[in-house]
Amino acid sequence: MTEPRRRMRSAGITLGLTALVAASLTGCSSDDQPDYAAICVDPQTQERTDDANCKDNREYHGSGAGFFWFYMATRGGGLVPPIGGRFNTAQGTYTTPTTRPGGGGSPTIKRGGLDTKGGDIGKITRGGFGKAGKGGSGG
Repeated sequence: MTEPRRRMRSAGITLGLTALVAASLTGCSSDDQPDYAAICVDPQTQERTDDANCKDNREYHGSGAGFFWFYMATRGGGLVPPIGGRFNTAQGTYTTPTTRPGGGGSPTIKRGGLDTKGGDIGKITRGGFGKAGKGGSGG
């Protein structure tokens, strides 16, 4: 009698499939940290203000009065000032980011909703899938 021939799977195919599945799941990653977080600020006084004051996504270009979103990368170790506290203009930008830090792909952005008492910007969560078009309030 002839024994049925056993087929052995290639380790390369198994590793390739594993890599493919892992790449497809990156959108479901447990790392739900947005790429950027925005605080509502008054550029004239360089102070953070309540998120409700930023009613739209206008960009500040060095002149004009009002309140504007100030975007900070969440993985840079920056600190968010408390409401009424001064922010460091070197830690972010008034222009809406269009790429992820380090380049490549559309960024996720959280506008508002950060701790009003300030603190580490790296301790926030996005709380969902995809990119956030508008933050908690003000948007």
